[in-house]
Amino acid sequence: MILQIETATTSCSVALTKDGQVLAFKEIDQRNIHAEVITVYIDEILASRQVKYADLDAIAVSCGPGSYTGLRIGVSTAKGICFALDKPLIAVETLAAMAKGVVNDHPVDADTLLCPMIDARRMEVYTAIFNQAGKIIKPTAAEIIDADSFGEILSKSKVLFFGDGAGKCKNILGHNSNALFLPDFVNSAKYLTAIAADKYHRREFVDVAYFEPYYLKDFIAGKKAGD
Repeated sequence: MILQIETATTSCSVALTKDGQVLAFKEIDQRNIHAEVITVYIDEILASRQVKYADLDAIAVSCGPGSYTGLRIGVSTAKGICFALDKPLIAVETLAAMAKGVVNDHPVDADTLLCPMIDARRMEVYTAIFNQAGKIIKPTAAEIIDADSFGEILSKSKVLFFGDGAGKCKNILGHNSNALFLPDFVNSAKYLTAIAADKYHRREFVDVAYFEPYYLKDFIAGKKAGD
């Protein structure tokens, strides 16, 4: 039984799974609410299935890339539970989980590549490209999107763009007939399930004491007006 936490994007989401099946989940897609609701949601989904914290076998957390603050909240929560209960921690790469979610919930042609995008700033996104078996075609990177982005891949293959960074790229990439867009995709802790279950069975855990989220870029604090 695995508790799964997703806070890398605007979505704050938790899920409870057993043997690779989702038992319960709760989520909200809203900025800057993660710290307020994450522990409440965890308590609620455990209570809904009459599961105690001690019954959990592991905690899985979406580890980035993504929102600096969101990742800190999710990983801190997961590590706190692991420390308190002496449970193993599973780290799931956020973009890989998003790709799994599309394969499960939004079937597309088998040869279409998957490009999850997480909004960074201006025209920058955190992104990677996967095939539908989960193989990495283009590794994770922070990309500034322009008219030439993904040109070589789009010349050969259809690519489905999705996530909270995809909408702002549609006007730039949408002219290409091989560029497909999935509207209203919301990230979810449910999407960690397959990867987390596989890592659990392979005993692929991270060191709770030293694990840090995959920020991809250094945090840049915003300046107040007048500074």
